[in-house]
Amino acid sequence: MRKVLGRVAAGVVAMVMVTGGCAMFEDERTSKGRHLYRHYCMHCHGETGQQAEGFNWERMPDPRPRDLSESAAMSTFTDEEIFNTISREMRDTSLQSVLDDEEYFAVATMPTFRYTLSEDELWAIVGYVRTLHGGSLTFDVEGRRAQLESQFGAAQSDHDQARQVMEDALAKQEAEAAAAEDESDDDMSEDEDDEEYEEVVLPEEEAYEREAERFALAKAAWENFSKRPKMDHMARPDLTVTETEQHKLAEEGKNLYFNQYGCNGCHSIGDVGGLVGPALDRAGFRLNDTWVYRWIRYPQGVKKHTRMPNLGLDDHDARAVTAYLETLRAPKPDHPVPPPE
Repeated sequence: MRKVLGRVAAGVVAMVMVTGGCAMFEDERTSKGRHLYRHYCMHCHGETGQQAEGFNWERMPDPRPRDLSESAAMSTFTDEEIFNTISREMRDTSLQSVLDDEEYFAVATMPTFRYTLSEDELWAIVGYVRTLHGGSLTFDVEGRRAQLESQFGAAQSDHDQARQVMEDALAKQEAEAAAAEDESDDDMSEDEDDEEYEEVVLPEEEAYEREAERFALAKAAWENFSKRPKMDHMARPDLTVTETEQHKLAEEGKNLYFNQYGCNGCHSIGDVGGLVGPALDRAGFRLNDTWVYRWIRYPQGVKKHTRMPNLGLDDHDARAVTAYLETLRAPKPDHPVPPPE
């Protein structure tokens, strides 16, 4: 009886290892990557990374997501290349110069997670993707963490030192100016008294400004490693424009929608486009433009755990895409497509 139970238990363990990608033996980073992958990637790439697995795969335009389980192809990419793909700046793929850039992954419907996840989380996804084709993460993430921490500490020290030097120089300048004023001729003419003097910028001030900029960049890099990017509170946008400006913005927004930010990979218009997000063919009727603008700029500010990533749209691009969505006013369908389960 014990032998039978032992065989059953072994079979169960083996089945879990096969179907769960050896989840029982994952390290903390890979486990985190699995969780993030299932939330943000699985609907397009599938549970095991194979094509046609994800419910959204067949509705995506070409080129569709590559097979992440194919060892021969995926092993040709470095960890850094995979990282750069999922954390790139979104660029306009209607431009030939972008398509010709061999260093850029010019597929608009593959979103960036640069503005949604921390760098540590991005490396976790890379690590989990490696397991889908039998590989493992070789990039030294902890070394990267230590490097950023060291750079931040050095920048902070140099910043504080430069500030002290600047403050000493400014104090000396003020003392010298006060002494010079005391020694000035009491019978200075009124015209001379009212003369405006050109402000002098000390070399110490310029040096401090350079160190302050370096410190700000080092601090942001260090914080972004372990913390998710956040956007400050957005003031209510004034979206009032003339009819001519609205038309121009909408045309630009249409190009951004399809060719730069790849919104059609997750949203449909009519029968074309993805099923991850809601259909947008009647967005002009249903959505408030201020809400749309805020959602596009910072989805996590509206719904913290949404699967829609922040794609890094600036104010102008968000206004343009909002203007385009305002033009989508299709008739109400007789048989609406239900949202995915």
